[in-house]
Amino acid sequence: MNRREFSKTAAAGTMGIGMSPLILPDSGWKGANDRVNVAVIGIRAQGQAHIAEYSKLPDVSVSAICDVDSNLFPERVKKYYTDKGLPAPKLFTDLRKMYEDKDIDAVSIATPNHWHALAAIWALQAGKHVSVEKPCCYNFFEGRKLVEAAEKYKLVVQDGAEQRSNPCAQSMAQFLHSGKLGEVYMAKGLCYKWRDTIGKTPDEPVPTGVDYDLWLGPAPKRPFSKNRFHYNWHWNWEYGNGDMGNQGVHEMDIARWGLNVTLPVKITAAGGHFMFDDDQNTPNGLIAIFEFPNPDGGGDKKKILQFEVRHWITNREGIKSDNPKEDAYMVSADNVIGNLFYGSKGFMTKNVNEWQVYYGKERKEGEKGSGLGDHYKAFIDAIRAGNAKLANADIRDGFYSCALMHLGNISFRLGRSLEFDPVKMKFINAPDADALLTREYRKPFVVPENV
Repeated sequence: MNRREFSKTAAAGTMGIGMSPLILPDSGWKGANDRVNVAVIGIRAQGQAHIAEYSKLPDVSVSAICDVDSNLFPERVKKYYTDKGLPAPKLFTDLRKMYEDKDIDAVSIATPNHWHALAAIWALQAGKHVSVEKPCCYNFFEGRKLVEAAEKYKLVVQDGAEQRSNPCAQSMAQFLHSGKLGEVYMAKGLCYKWRDTIGKTPDEPVPTGVDYDLWLGPAPKRPFSKNRFHYNWHWNWEYGNGDMGNQGVHEMDIARWGLNVTLPVKITAAGGHFMFDDDQNTPNGLIAIFEFPNPDGGGDKKKILQFEVRHWITNREGIKSDNPKEDAYMVSADNVIGNLFYGSKGFMTKNVNEWQVYYGKERKEGEKGSGLGDHYKAFIDAIRAGNAKLANADIRDGFYSCALMHLGNISFRLGRSLEFDPVKMKFINAPDADALLTREYRKPFVVPENV
């Protein structure tokens, strides 16, 4: 798919189930059984899962790790390497130096959001396959550039939408697209996670062993503060995208996949940061509604995707486990994470590892599906085969789902509904909204216009 086809697909508002993957040339892979050397970038939180999961795969070596906080290295090396009898990895604080290493075949990016796209684009330019955590881009512009880079360099680029590797989600999409639920006119994404106040932290000296300038990267220069650093960066607009762009983008992706849509034509979002007087500036309560054209539908011929964040006391919203004695994945006393789909014949509830259909006014139980997969293995399989489709989460799908999140956040931040042109990929008569599709980059950490 070239850039013109990419824009036309987005413009259609709906995407065919069989959207073709990026076609890779002969991968030139060394051999089906040769070792794949992976480097993990960002090793504090989710990056630890990356190290552990790749290390479980046969003939895969996490041969390098990279983080701006060198204080993390001794514990990670001991826990994931020497204690397991594995050779210590190469250590890097600057990903640019790491990309010069010809022995590294692929990188797995688990940095803060504001680094995702630039780290991925630089890796592609260095000839590395890429798996990039969600959201694959900090803003809309970066997502477009990442897709262009994937098309140009023809390497495997896997989005971090790991549910796409789950048989549960795959069978969900097949069922909804088959028409068995009738006209699927609305989907909901739910992200109810109990999150307490982050409080306030003062500006203070940069901790020893931290390359803070490199951590800031594309973001504006700011003094160091703990609430703008490890994890709590999620709740600061300069580095994160709130919970719609954190946990929520997973459910946004599932909702969009089930509805079979790409980019919306209208966005309305409202919410706020409730209850707490602290350093958070992203909302802890948010409702976003997206409208898509549906030429083959009835009535108003449109589809609706609704997404909601709640950070405090909440109810179940119909997302449950089949086994009442056990919590479903991500559904517990504190959390309700999942999706609801509404069709002319009934509705579906879905959490990460199972879905259930209910038919008619009687809500009669119908079909169901379940199953978890291995997103890390899918990435390696795609590299070995030279077939990006095997990675399951095409980077264009990653962009479309992240785009919804970004458009919703823009509507919230401006405090009004917005109309969007999926062909031009711009808002209609809203230059202030267009300005938020990108950012001012701090040199030399600039996402390039020409990748």
